[in-house]
Amino acid sequence: MNILVVGGGGREHAIIMKLAQSPKADKLYCTPGNGGIAKYAQCFDVKATDIDGVVKLAKQVEADMVVVAPDDPLVLGMVDALNENGFRAFGPDKAAAIIEGSKVFSKNLMKKYNIPTAKYEAFSDAQKAIEYIKTENKFPTVVKADGLALGKGVIIAQNFEEAKDAVTSIMEDKIFGNSGANIVIEEFLTGPEVSVLCFTDGKTVVPMISSMDHKRALDNDEGLNTGGMGTVAPNPHYTKSVADECMKTIFIPTIEAMVKESRKFKGCLYFGLMITPDGPKVIEYNCRFGDPETQVVLPLLESDLVDVFEAVIDEKLDEMEIKWKNQSAACIILASGGYPKKYETGKEISGLDEKGQLENVMVFHASTKSENEKLLTSGGRVLGITAIADDLKSAVDNAYDSVNSVSFEKMHYRKDIGQRALNI
Repeated sequence: MNILVVGGGGREHAIIMKLAQSPKADKLYCTPGNGGIAKYAQCFDVKATDIDGVVKLAKQVEADMVVVAPDDPLVLGMVDALNENGFRAFGPDKAAAIIEGSKVFSKNLMKKYNIPTAKYEAFSDAQKAIEYIKTENKFPTVVKADGLALGKGVIIAQNFEEAKDAVTSIMEDKIFGNSGANIVIEEFLTGPEVSVLCFTDGKTVVPMISSMDHKRALDNDEGLNTGGMGTVAPNPHYTKSVADECMKTIFIPTIEAMVKESRKFKGCLYFGLMITPDGPKVIEYNCRFGDPETQVVLPLLESDLVDVFEAVIDEKLDEMEIKWKNQSAACIILASGGYPKKYETGKEISGLDEKGQLENVMVFHASTKSENEKLLTSGGRVLGITAIADDLKSAVDNAYDSVNSVSFEKMHYRKDIGQRALNI
């Protein structure tokens, strides 16, 4: 099979390296890809959001399957366009991708179908939102932009002034553009967070191994929120009893709710969960593989990913047994100094082999480019170093040992990825 993957980050690199293990994958293509992905797939210079360009490229490479990985093209309807042109595409169509594309939609869906989530109200008027915050007078409180905001559209306000500033900056100053035309204000939930990615064909839902993300830029969960500074899997908070409850009260009801709304979801549905004292609740949905969760979850998959994607596309997931390794994984993100604020790019990366890899671990490239036979940084999160071992402590230790082999100017990473999980 000729397989085209749309996207160019660490998540896409993890998907491509797993697809490369399949005997069914003949040629792998990626657009736009990056310096590390180019070692495994032929890369093209078509933007992930260029729907017409990607359809044209799929025709050019005679793609037997197209995997649309990022949120933007899914929300824009890339899968619809590919299907209309006769391509088999993995990912939800535009109608289903709204589950991530609009926080207001997803919160209203949960309210309508009694799926456990935080208490909330949605607003299109900044003044009314501020009045509501003043009346509720509960802090911290959570302010969310309705639309996509690169994983940064959530502000946790510790007091009224911070909450008011959050509303003003999102709705009036438009710091997230049109994504902030509407907002959701919700109660602040407490408890351990768990990420669960699920394969679903709209009828059957198969949860993957759970993971724990580390969003803050600095050690001890301090500093600004980022797209994710590291992950471990499985998440020790996600016990069998919690998993059973999530399946019954969250996963199946969500899939069924989307069908009832004529928005059948096919692809990878990400559940961001909080295990509260009142049981598991949904913090957010994503309409695709999480980044960097994918970098610890897919390496633990034993089944052929091509087979899984085909079963989802053909709505035959119930006929397949998906197998996982009985091991643990840890991923450390190496970022540019200053991320997620201002940072420099174009720094030479040293320590990797000619495939952009290291021995005994997997190196997933998030933002790299090749120039004059040198590998350079090209964004905020640069590399993800993932190690697999029989237990979590060994996976974490192995990942950190390998981090010491890589260097680039002003390289920044957290030194405590996985510690919260190990201390449970």
